[in-house]
Amino acid sequence: MIKIQKYSEVEDSFFNGRDFGGSIDVVKDVLNDVKNRGDEALAEYGAKFDVSAPASIEIPRSELEAAAEKMKRENPKLYDALCYSHDLALRFAKKQAESFDNFEMELEPGVFTGQKNIPVDRAGVYVPAGRFPLVSTVVMTVTPAVAAGVKEIILCTPPRVHPDDKAEAEKKGLGVPGKTFVGGKAYADENIMAAAHICGVTKAFACGGSQAIGALAFGTQSVPRTDVIVGPGNKFVAEAKKLVYGTVGIDMVAGPTEVFIIADKSANPSWVAADLLAQAEHDVVAQPVMATDSEELAKKVAEEIEKQLAVLETRATAEQSIKNCGRIIVCDNLEQAAEAANRKAPEHLELAMDEGEERDRIAELCHNYGSLFIGHGSAEVFGDYAAGLNHTLPTSGSARFTGGLSVRVFLKTVTTLRTVPGSKGAVASAVAAGNLGDAEGLAGHAKAARIRLG
Repeated sequence: MIKIQKYSEVEDSFFNGRDFGGSIDVVKDVLNDVKNRGDEALAEYGAKFDVSAPASIEIPRSELEAAAEKMKRENPKLYDALCYSHDLALRFAKKQAESFDNFEMELEPGVFTGQKNIPVDRAGVYVPAGRFPLVSTVVMTVTPAVAAGVKEIILCTPPRVHPDDKAEAEKKGLGVPGKTFVGGKAYADENIMAAAHICGVTKAFACGGSQAIGALAFGTQSVPRTDVIVGPGNKFVAEAKKLVYGTVGIDMVAGPTEVFIIADKSANPSWVAADLLAQAEHDVVAQPVMATDSEELAKKVAEEIEKQLAVLETRATAEQSIKNCGRIIVCDNLEQAAEAANRKAPEHLELAMDEGEERDRIAELCHNYGSLFIGHGSAEVFGDYAAGLNHTLPTSGSARFTGGLSVRVFLKTVTTLRTVPGSKGAVASAVAAGNLGDAEGLAGHAKAARIRLG
């Protein structure tokens, strides 16, 4: 049963960021090895950690296209869903791109300052493929890069045994966890490959784990060095992204997923329970939370969670998440619920309330979240899959200072200066710069300014 407690009883530690990483020495060693030895190191780590270690890790474009055609033929519903998700995400991301203006303005007579938003040349995308190959992550990571105008998008994802090699692998008892099939053709999860083709990936590599992050950060003989790396992963991938930041840009260091639902008496208990469980099934340390001013709703939602858990295919994971990390917080009023949400700064925040002034008021009170889902019908899972929003969002309290993955991650906002020599503004700037150079003891700065006064 999910924990129910009053807001006054919630421990302060609940509102602190959750850290499941820490300094992992093995990741440092992997990154240094990939930096120094390139493809040779990738091959060794592939043979050590993956089910397949292909002779060449680049997946031919023909394989990506074939995977998309196979999906279209054999699973048209999934193909159409991916295309729909991609279309919405692209339209939303293009609108985001339009909001970042390029401009030039005359601050003072003869002094023109400007701003330009320039896409990075090459973006790296990491797509996990563990228990649940995250096909939707391809859409969410690649599409904003395309909308930003990035020239090359390089995708890395864990390898799979190629269909041409399966018979040989099975004969030898290889191609399963702990027993790597070495030397076959490059291949990956078919749905991920299909999505890569649909979304416009430039190159794809069958390479996973922290070694893939190293390859994207430093470049190898096969994998091009990228300027930005985005995408989720396990604690080793997260640690690797943290360590290479500065060599490349990153989107964020994401932890376990979380949802926070503010619900009043108008909420449907079965809908709220379903949304909490949808988050809980991700991971045993996923955090599903509800805050409400209704004790009756709290009890109904807790009961509904148990009913739905009983028939949920992912019960083993979801039940642990609910028991160990989930809770329902009973507040004195909805203002207090909004306060709790702001202190928690959740990845996903839902307002399970009827339309009206009260819901609008609570929405305005909330300001720390990755994405906000307004109203009973706005299920968080829509944002995960097919509503245009990006599902790569800040976790563990980092929504206090950052938003989710967007076009902005792939853009550099740079500034420009253009002056008219001898103009009133240029003269004033030269005089001020000279005086400031004197004050800081930087005689060269002062001279470089004053030499333009004639």
